[in-house]
Amino acid sequence: MNYVEPIRDPETVKHICTYLKETNYRNFIMFYLGIYSGLRISDILKLKVADVKNKNSINIREKKTGKQKIYVINPALKKELNAYCEGKPLSEYLIKSREGENKPLSRERAYQIIKEIGELFGIPDLGTHTLRKTFGYHYYMQYKDVVMLQKIFNHASPAITLKYIGIEQENINKTIKNFKIF
Repeated sequence: MNYVEPIRDPETVKHICTYLKETNYRNFIMFYLGIYSGLRISDILKLKVADVKNKNSINIREKKTGKQKIYVINPALKKELNAYCEGKPLSEYLIKSREGENKPLSRERAYQIIKEIGELFGIPDLGTHTLRKTFGYHYYMQYKDVVMLQKIFNHASPAITLKYIGIEQENINKTIKNFKIF
């Protein structure tokens, strides 16, 4: 598995959102949901309209951990989800594949979409985990609360969380660049 990075620049995140909203609303919702919730792509893809429409939280059993988890829906995300869900049947998959009657987008196709976004915006090392990592990176930069982020991600330690969102490597790189012996 390739190591993927968060999108660190808020302006780039904003440009990607604008582009996706104008070109493919479904892909925009997938991206926006990922960066505003911190959900894994496997959990995003199994959501149905009924799971998010007019809701204040997303109640899921995480595919990876099997744990029951409640994710509060940010007001900006809630607004976009409700607009997107307007007129859709509650039983429809939120991120629906164009193939089949009512099938979710495949993880492979989600990866291709994110990879294409990276190529379009000149950002290497993007993948489906980029969405979750982008959420984590910006959450950390805003609140500087690694323990809370650790709890959100269900990580075993703050060190794992910092490494996961790329802060550890970023700090190492900064110190090496600024290092002087004399």
